[in-house]
Amino acid sequence: MKLWKDRINIFLKYRDLLAQLVTRDIKLKYRRSFLGYLWSVLNPLFVMTIMTIVFSSMFRRNIDNFPVYLLTGKALFDFMTTATTQAMTSVTGNAALLKKTYVPKYIFTLSKVTSCMVDFLFSLGALLIVMLVTRAPFHWTIVLFPLVCIQIYVFCCGLGFFLAQLNVFFRDIQYIYHAVITAWMYLTPIFYPIESLPEIVRLFVKAFNPLYYYVAQFRDVVYYGHVPGWRITIGGWIMAFGMLGIGLMTFKRKQDEFILYI
Repeated sequence: MKLWKDRINIFLKYRDLLAQLVTRDIKLKYRRSFLGYLWSVLNPLFVMTIMTIVFSSMFRRNIDNFPVYLLTGKALFDFMTTATTQAMTSVTGNAALLKKTYVPKYIFTLSKVTSCMVDFLFSLGALLIVMLVTRAPFHWTIVLFPLVCIQIYVFCCGLGFFLAQLNVFFRDIQYIYHAVITAWMYLTPIFYPIESLPEIVRLFVKAFNPLYYYVAQFRDVVYYGHVPGWRITIGGWIMAFGMLGIGLMTFKRKQDEFILYI
């Protein structure tokens, strides 16, 4: 109990640093950008338009209002990709600071995921615009979307911690992860209905793909307008905190060796 109390006190001690790092990351992303934060909305709109043109003809008979269906999946996947990719280099990218002074190393990883979450929330403006333009219904269940955001945020923190410590010792993990992300995207029902997959692949995705749980829940509350089922909700929380536990455990075990490799 005392150990956890000490850890919480350390986190609270550095909460201002965390806030500054998150603010810095957001400002740096849009520095010298003419449209600034509007890119958080415009970029997903551009991508959605292109992908709608490419894929809507393939799935138009299966999916109503394809732009909203696509964006409810693509927005979550883009957040996960960006957050974990940036988290991967969070320790090595702050090597100079870590060598000069003591700072809890997990703060840098946490700040990357948090700044990406803020950017993701901005990008939901694109979803709102698409829903208005396509006259999609606004269901009361949309107020439940923060619960999905919390789940995927926790999951990305865990995966980010795992990748960050791994990248300190194996720099090639960055290239391997890009390949994994590509395969992961096609194994997540973002631009196609999961029913179009072969049964054995569908069962694999439902059992082992965390993004399926979060995309399905997000679509339930925004696109379909009903409360997600207990199985997919509980599964999402289990995968989120399971990944967080793995990430924290591996990060904590290796963090004292970081200084020797960065």
